[in-house]
Amino acid sequence: MKNRIIKPCIIGLGYVGLPLFLRLQKKINTIGYDSNYLRIKELKSHLDRNYEFKKNDLILKKNSSITSDYKKTKHCNFFIVAVPTPVLKNNKPDLTYLKKSCETIGKVLKKNDIVFFESTVFPGITENYCGKILEKITGLKLDIDFFIGYSPERINPGDKKHSIDKVVKIISANKFSTLEVGKKIYKKVVKKVVINKNIKEAESAKVIENIQRDLNIGLMNEIYKVCESSRINFKNVINLASTKWNFIKFNPGLVGGHCLPVDPYYYSHFAKSYGVSTEILLAGRRVNNSMFKFIFQKIKYELKKNGLKLNKSKILLLGLSYKKNVSDLRNSFVINLAELINKNSLKLDIFDPLISKPKSMKLKLINRIKLKNYDLIINAVDHNIFKKIISEIRNKKLNYIKLF
Repeated sequence: MKNRIIKPCIIGLGYVGLPLFLRLQKKINTIGYDSNYLRIKELKSHLDRNYEFKKNDLILKKNSSITSDYKKTKHCNFFIVAVPTPVLKNNKPDLTYLKKSCETIGKVLKKNDIVFFESTVFPGITENYCGKILEKITGLKLDIDFFIGYSPERINPGDKKHSIDKVVKIISANKFSTLEVGKKIYKKVVKKVVINKNIKEAESAKVIENIQRDLNIGLMNEIYKVCESSRINFKNVINLASTKWNFIKFNPGLVGGHCLPVDPYYYSHFAKSYGVSTEILLAGRRVNNSMFKFIFQKIKYELKKNGLKLNKSKILLLGLSYKKNVSDLRNSFVINLAELINKNSLKLDIFDPLISKPKSMKLKLINRIKLKNYDLIINAVDHNIFKKIISEIRNKKLNYIKLF
């Protein structure tokens, strides 16, 4: 590809792919592909359902485009795959989206083309799974006729401080020439890249970044449970501990989203294939998975303090997404909490203007709120749009609790 004009294509225009595409297309003619026709239709109308980008951000440069027709990507020669890799109900890795992406690329892949993957995987998937699918479909040989690389995504939805142009990007590939082209493309997006010649090492780095954070939050959640149960002020405890030079401060929370509740299971799956037991690695996940049950008991306690019973109370829940200022419901434990409250309370209303209610969801979402109608108001997700509401609640001295 040394003397060829690089023609990039981003596969998947979600939380990871869209910011990458928008940044890259400013510097080089780029095609953004997503199999979801509705998503493409919305983006062409300058609407981002994830609220990550405003209308002006979605206006493309003259020779860049987005499409749901894979045939329009046939002239591309540098593909970046940015699709979800969730887990199944039994917490086993679900590579369906990755498989479909490889099958799509395989229809247009040509000799000397390059494919980079960004999704969470366990070591070996890029070469031994994705590479094999591409070989089978195209009849081409990996590292001879076409080339692959891995660059772990580092997108944090709702985080404007660590936007894609500010993060450090790892680029890994088996061939030096692939690394050179990859570096050339990614340098148009980020300020700094780190080169690594072993794809499995980069795949490992991706999952353990999030496992470390998941474990740290799991530790804080467990300490929070002890403090709350013993009526010791958790925040004061953490602030005091933080005065020591080597104490790392983390906050407790309902840990959801597309990475932290998933990555530990991917790495654990990989470890088991080598006969390694991952007790500590999954310990944080066990704590975090059950945290909503503890919060439910805390809500019952708060009601009891005010002479109220859950089964006779009308409750308003503010926020349903997995984190502040995002519309993403994936692995949101606020949903689990809401279902518990809904099952046991007289009435539960949920207010979250950022989300779109899935058709399968049985919870009641409302568009307008009358604060005086509720016995307890719970701030579950601290969206910025709730600031005026919270101020009104405090001024009127209504029964109110903020999770964490």
